[in-house]
Amino acid sequence: MDLGISGRVALVTGASKGIGRAIAAELAAEGARVAIASRSRERIDAAAAETGATGFVCDCRDDAALPGLLEEVTAALGGPVEILVTNTGGPPSNPDPLAFPRAEWEAAFRELVLGPIALIEAAVPAMRERGWGRILNVSSSAAREPIPNLMLSNASRAAALAAFKTLARALAADGITFNTLLTGRIATERIASLYGSMEQAEAVARAEIPAGRLGTVEEMAAAAAFLCSDRASFITGEALRVDGAMTRAI
Repeated sequence: MDLGISGRVALVTGASKGIGRAIAAELAAEGARVAIASRSRERIDAAAAETGATGFVCDCRDDAALPGLLEEVTAALGGPVEILVTNTGGPPSNPDPLAFPRAEWEAAFRELVLGPIALIEAAVPAMRERGWGRILNVSSSAAREPIPNLMLSNASRAAALAAFKTLARALAADGITFNTLLTGRIATERIASLYGSMEQAEAVARAEIPAGRLGTVEEMAAAAAFLCSDRASFITGEALRVDGAMTRAI
């Protein structure tokens, strides 16, 4: 299937590893000109070499730095960002939902909501001018069905999901789509840290996920590439679960 994104300029944040890097590789394989961003120069350069993307160092929690990132990408790749994938790490966990200090609440909201919105504010004018844009947020099933121990993620990701639904309706006529991927348990460093080891995460997955296994970053990337494609032009305001039927809610 030709996704119709060859030559399009894409930016994927949090792309030095895991899901972000896999999405960048998939978009590059479809012919997009891909920029990837991360806080670590060493990791982003390694990911760029592996994916065929161009690496940029940026802390996406710093709102003031984000318009500059878009300008750098535009200059380096020969055009404005047409596909924006906002991908971030997860906030800390705690079995006591009332035990998080205020600073951790603020950091989670900045990373999961304010940072992506700042990037969107910077990217949308050029998308509007062209009448085409794809904006995708990599979130979690926690946005729809809260996960024990992940109070900060549950609350902030639900806020981001509501923001994307609002933006989808406001900008649909401009040819810009806003969609969200709700990740289930995917085989990443994050899931290994939450369960103590990858082996333990896999054992729990066999018992609790109807598909009987963890998902892969490549499966996430395949879904992301379609939602970023020309063919997905009438899909907007949606949240797609990639979780092996783990979520119970309708």
